[in-house]
This record gives sequence, structure tokens and C-alpha cells, in this order.
Amino acid sequence: MCRNIKMLFNFDPPVTPDEVRAASLQFVRKIGGINKPSKANEPAFLAAIDAIAAASTQLLSSLETIAPPRNREAEAAKARARNAIRFPV
Repeated sequence: MCRNIKMLFNFDPPVTPDEVRAASLQFVRKIGGINKPSKANEPAFLAAIDAIAAASTQLLSSLETIAPPRNREAEAAKARARNAIRFPV
């Protein structure tokens, strides 16, 4: 899995459409192997982002859990701690 794609399910506050779109963009970049599409490929690139964002939104709205929502700041702190161990300065 691409490390830049963030987990979006079960957070308080809930995920925003911008976060879903950003994750979709990262996914399309990873699958396509390109960071910025050419003018010829831009319509297909943007259509793929929209389709994946729609599918992701549908998935997130249909998932259920009994676990308490995660705190964004706490999860970010855990990620920083993991990165400090993996990539010492």
C-alpha cells in the first residue's frame, strides 16, 4: 500500500470530501505511475480520481464498527513516533 494514502475510516471528526479526494489522487498517481498527467491523459486521470473518490465515499458511508472513533491528533503523533524510529535524524 502506498504510504501516502491515509486511513480514512472511523475518525472523529469524520472524513471530509477533500481528504477522500486527496487519497484518491494519491491512489491514481500510484496506479498510473505518474505524478502529473500530460494534457492528453489529463481527462482520464481526472475521471479516475472522481470515480475512486465516489467509490471511496460510498465504501466509507457503508462501513460499520463498534470501535470508538480514533482521534486524528493521537494518530498523527503515533505516525510521527514510528517515523522517528524508521528514519532517525
